[in-house]
Amino acid sequence: MSSNNGSSFQIKPGGVISGRITVPGDKSISHRALMLGAIAEGETRITGFLQGEDTLATANAFQQMGVEIENDGKLVWINGVGLNGLKKSSNSIDLGNSGTSVRLMTGLLAGQNFDSELIGDKSLMTRPMLRVIKPLRSMNAEISCTERGTLPINITGKNQLQGIEYELPVASAQLKSCLLLAGLYAEGTTSIIENQATRDHTERMLSTFSHPITRNQNRITISTAERLIGTDINIPADFSSAAFFIVAATIAPGSDLVLENVGINPTRDAMLKIMELMGADIELENKREQSGEPVADIHIKSSELHGINIPEELVPVAIDEFPVIMVAASCAKGETRLSGAAELRVKESDRIQSMLDGFIATGVQAEDIEDGMIIQGGEFQGGEVNSHGDHRIAMAFAVAGLVAKESIVVNDCENVATSFPGFVELAKKAGMDITYA
Repeated sequence: MSSNNGSSFQIKPGGVISGRITVPGDKSISHRALMLGAIAEGETRITGFLQGEDTLATANAFQQMGVEIENDGKLVWINGVGLNGLKKSSNSIDLGNSGTSVRLMTGLLAGQNFDSELIGDKSLMTRPMLRVIKPLRSMNAEISCTERGTLPINITGKNQLQGIEYELPVASAQLKSCLLLAGLYAEGTTSIIENQATRDHTERMLSTFSHPITRNQNRITISTAERLIGTDINIPADFSSAAFFIVAATIAPGSDLVLENVGINPTRDAMLKIMELMGADIELENKREQSGEPVADIHIKSSELHGINIPEELVPVAIDEFPVIMVAASCAKGETRLSGAAELRVKESDRIQSMLDGFIATGVQAEDIEDGMIIQGGEFQGGEVNSHGDHRIAMAFAVAGLVAKESIVVNDCENVATSFPGFVELAKKAGMDITYA
């Protein structure tokens, strides 16, 4: 078995998932808090910030552009420079593996009065960017990329952006947020029409920073900003990270787990509906609101699952959770069918193909379709899985190891640190027999 320089996980079967644990802060909200805090006036203090590689790449980018940011591991303090206070970076801005960072920052930087170049790691340099570049060009932004529509992205500043009306061609919170950030700098109003709801963290946080937007049914409108005002943000635990433990506690016999302080934004929680349709025993306790976001403790008990046809209207909202939802489907009785999930093809890896490869390697019957997968419930046999450098694939097969006949080794797990630092340690605390291979 390959150790891949210590970046592999080995998971032995068995273990009961129990107790009360807290997963790291929400990645999507952490990115947005940094971005808006940087261009706000005055101080912004962030607690619950995700100390992951993706979010730290965002922080580093703003430090390159002259924003004072202090981070002691518990509190992030930002001395905002105002809407027009960013400065040209002396180097290309390297955003590592973070698709959220590059797509949102492309919109924000399109409205600045200086030039910028955005780059990333090997994986990010291959991901599609035209979906944000094309509408920004229609707002009068001057942006270039490769002929393939990939990084590097070069943005020429000093163009006055113009507001547009734009109907999202795909359900993408990153695209929507990119245009909302550009809309802060555009003359007139920018209206975005979304035919399927996507996560609304940007809209909520803009209001927290004193620039509310308007929503009329599926039309979201933002006007030119005069100023954003720094504030205190308390970030809830990341629902997408909690998803791995939701499935772990569901499939491991005898489990009884509480996940504390998890964000349950209705534009993020479709995975709960899917799991409940499959028969999962999940309850939300201590519901409340913090920094404009709904929060609860999630109580999960082990359950007998059954296969379903996953409702397509739930798919866009649960897109990040599908690797581990597929693991749940593999443990369910009968067949589960996923369709309408073509977006999974262009994540950190082709997640449909990556999951299929892992299923084949561990003895699960599944077949891919163009926009999804058909999974036959059964039993993991054990084996060796390549995560293809994708953090969510790695953690999904770690969860599968709980119920496999033999150990599962997952290789190429370094990128787990992008979204879930401390995953192995927290998984051990919850009852999983996992080690670095």
